Amino acid sequence: MIDMKKALVYMVVCVILFMSLIPFLWFVNTSLKSTVEITTIPPVLFPAGTLESYRSAIDEYNLLHFVRNSLIVASITTVVTILISIVTGYAIARLRFAYKGLFMGSLLVVSMFPQISIAGPVWRILQHLGWLNSYQGLIIPYITLTLPLGVWILASFFKELPPELEAAARVDGCSHAQTLFRIIVPLSAPGVFTAAILVFIYAWNEFFFALLIMTQQDYQTLPVGIALFQGQYTMPWGEIAAASTVSTVPLVLMVFIFQKRIISGLTAGAVKG
Repeated sequence: MIDMKKALVYMVVCVILFMSLIPFLWFVNTSLKSTVEITTIPPVLFPAGTLESYRSAIDEYNLLHFVRNSLIVASITTVVTILISIVTGYAIARLRFAYKGLFMGSLLVVSMFPQISIAGPVWRILQHLGWLNSYQGLIIPYITLTLPLGVWILASFFKELPPELEAAARVDGCSHAQTLFRIIVPLSAPGVFTAAILVFIYAWNEFFFALLIMTQQDYQTLPVGIALFQGQYTMPWGEIAAASTVSTVPLVLMVFIFQKRIISGLTAGAVKG
């Protein structure tokens, strides 16, 4: 009976995994098709394996330009968010102040606001600052949106570290900053890494604010650039599939490579406490 239950669980997991992977596998398959194969009915399941769509996406649709913009925005967002989250999360974990639980709850509530509800004020502020169509105009909102996640993960993780470590470091002459960055942060590497991965993925994939703030192609990120691919008479499905593959595959590989660190960070920090 136990073996049957395990087999049923594995079967359900495999079905869910397969259904989740179908869209990804389909646009990878489409990206390797020729123009004739893309429009063939019934669909061609085993394409010839041409890279013409990738070449066209790079040469005709400026794909690498959008990749560069996304990389700049996501990297800066991740670094700044993690630095602020480390300091804030450590303060929340170690300092005693009134209504700490209410503060943490409010942090989660803020992170759940629908993007459309704050789009107008954000756009007005950026317009007043002259930051529309600029990297900082997108990075600042991203930092604001991802900080609650980073602070929550790291604060939960820091709570699990014994305060005696900091006391010992101060006895050895370390300042608070030295204790934090030389002792606490290295010991909290799984939590820091988990928060960084999640923040990077969010900034890399975010579409709504990128579309709202970046109206000039010079600053548009990869999701917006792909959405605005246009053909003269038809949609360039091959190029869209190729660009989607370029956008997705690095994230998939990153998660597969660092999955143990991510799971360790989530279970040791975000789940405990």
